[in-house]
Amino acid sequence: MRGVTALLGPLKYLLLAAALAYPLTPVSDVYVLHVIVLVMVYGVLAMGLNILPGFCGLLDLGYVGFYGIGAYTAGLLTLNYDLSFWVIVPLAVLNGALWGIILGAPTLRLVGDYFAIVTFGFSELVVLFLTNEIWLTRGPLGLPGIAPVSLDLSWLSKLLNPEWDWRYVFSGEEPYYYLGMVMVFAVYVVLRRVEDSRLGRAWLAIREDPMAAASTGVNLFAYKVIAFAVSTGIGALAGCFYARWTLFLSPDMFKFWESFLVLCMVVLGGLGNIRGALIGAVVLISLGEVLRVALPSLGLPAETRFLVYGLIMVLIMRFRPGGFFTAVAESTLTSPLIMDLRRTLAARKTG
Repeated sequence: MRGVTALLGPLKYLLLAAALAYPLTPVSDVYVLHVIVLVMVYGVLAMGLNILPGFCGLLDLGYVGFYGIGAYTAGLLTLNYDLSFWVIVPLAVLNGALWGIILGAPTLRLVGDYFAIVTFGFSELVVLFLTNEIWLTRGPLGLPGIAPVSLDLSWLSKLLNPEWDWRYVFSGEEPYYYLGMVMVFAVYVVLRRVEDSRLGRAWLAIREDPMAAASTGVNLFAYKVIAFAVSTGIGALAGCFYARWTLFLSPDMFKFWESFLVLCMVVLGGLGNIRGALIGAVVLISLGEVLRVALPSLGLPAETRFLVYGLIMVLIMRFRPGGFFTAVAESTLTSPLIMDLRRTLAARKTG
């Protein structure tokens, strides 16, 4: 076991180095890069959604609504005000979190199916708003011509060579590949830190037993609102990146099926497991791309892949209801107290 653990350390760094070098190698492919960037977007969405059902036990069926809010916030601010991507990111996150609080404050006292139905209705309202409010969103015509991400380093011209062009405009998949890696890493690190904090432990306590959590002084409503705001803010972040990556937005991109797909990723990876959410995104997006090519060759429409996702959910619920990684939280696996308790229990069983 120690040998395996010792090998995992260098292997992680080796895989990271390979991932960083891949776009620069001759074997890199534009389509593969596009799929990887798409995996990153859905990985961020899965990690954000995981906060609600994974940490707090709240079933959210309308997460795609906040994804759309973040995307259209970025698109409209870019087209109407020509703001930089780096300025839009915090604005989109704050807007998504604000709408999360607006939705969560009056509805988080609901439980179970009632809360899920409310979130589903909210996502449908967002799609209807994006479709019908043509004066703002152009409706079914969509938002074309969104400017790509750019990096303005003109301030360096005074320090280095003033004749160089210090403004870099993203073009192709490679720069978005690296930017997506930064986004995934940042969200992952933040959620891991939150998971090990007092806030994260309060969320897990709410998930396991709300009455017991309340009896120990946890304010259920306040902590649920915070969870909703953080989750929706992360969803808006993914939408902001998506808008400046695809350079076009349409209301059809944010239908209910997207929420269902992200929820499948969370359940497949394991509720409450951050790495599991990322692996669920890798598996389902990769499978979706394979099915997108394979199904038409079999005479079936590409949308049939959603039936395959449903079948996967049925099989997971039947044979492995906890997902690929059944741990409630990754911090539980690395906690010295829990590890010592497990060793003690194992010794008693063998003894």
